Amino acid sequence: MSVSTTSTHRTISVEINGTTYERDVPASLLLVHFLRDDLDLTGTHIGCDTGSCGACTVQLGSAAIKSCCMLAVQADGASITTVEGLASEDGELTPLQRSFHEHHALQCGYCTPGMLMSATALLEQNPSPSEHEVKVALQGNLCRCTGYWNIVEAVVAVGEGGAR
Repeated sequence: MSVSTTSTHRTISVEINGTTYERDVPASLLLVHFLRDDLDLTGTHIGCDTGSCGACTVQLGSAAIKSCCMLAVQADGASITTVEGLASEDGELTPLQRSFHEHHALQCGYCTPGMLMSATALLEQNPSPSEHEVKVALQGNLCRCTGYWNIVEAVVAVGEGGAR
């Protein structure tokens, strides 16, 4: 529960990648800046600051959200997963991360964290999505290198069990 410390700062408690953090933050601090600047979770990228590119996508509960469109205080009490939280503690990649590698769905890598987070949310809700369903789920994520086809193939392959 949020406790106001001043009119411009609030104390928040949020679980990120399984670890609970309690911090006093400015009321106007964006979640993306809290993750990157306060917690040093720099896998969440800043691309546009307008919610257009999807580079800052994280999971809030089971939903993929753009962290540049949410204030850190709005995440108080929430459970968040960032791209750093996908792999296991011993560093083993998820089937989706391995599939991105196997299908050459990585180019410059700028969009990759957001794509992975959006695709992870999709696969949790729909373990075997069609190509069309993957495209719809990823439509809020922009790839500057135009690697969309390989990204879609990587996600569909995991759904088919081909990248386990």
